[in-house]
Amino acid sequence: MNVFWLCFIPLFVAVDAVGLLPIFISLTRGLSLDKVRKIIIQSVITAAIVAFVFIVAGKYVLGLLNITVADFMIAGGTLLFAISLSDMLSMESKLKTVDCDSVGAVPIGVPLIVGPAVLTTALLLMGQYGTANTMYATFVNIVFAGLVFLAAPAIYGILGKAGSKTVSKIASLILAAIGVMMVRKGITIFLMK
Repeated sequence: MNVFWLCFIPLFVAVDAVGLLPIFISLTRGLSLDKVRKIIIQSVITAAIVAFVFIVAGKYVLGLLNITVADFMIAGGTLLFAISLSDMLSMESKLKTVDCDSVGAVPIGVPLIVGPAVLTTALLLMGQYGTANTMYATFVNIVFAGLVFLAAPAIYGILGKAGSKTVSKIASLILAAIGVMMVRKGITIFLMK
């Protein structure tokens, strides 16, 4: 199998662009198409920059700060859980709580597109297949996530307001479960040392 695909497939699973779509719809619900496009561009650029910096310098920075992969997973999982809990319990419109100027960077770019799962996967792949292959596969996955998000208005049109809210709440519950899973895996890794 081509080295690119050996890098692409694990990162594709880690990014989970299709799984993020309901969360993206929830965070951008009611915004104009221009604002949504701006958010998509911001999220893709932010995710790419964070991923590339982490691939190049992450191992060294984490080592200097004495932060382990387990610590990183616990922190990222806790953040995802907090975001999802806030979304599930919120009765207010997202337009009142979402900062349109930064939502593309946080939480969509980081930690949703590029979070602890992607960064950890990238670190492991870099050791096996090299920096260039890992960077290329990461970039393709991030661009794919952006393209999936571009299709969000059409999908929202099919789901409607009620369907979109339902999918959004289900996605928040799944995101909470993913956050708990990351914390659990981080604790397991920490205890196995």
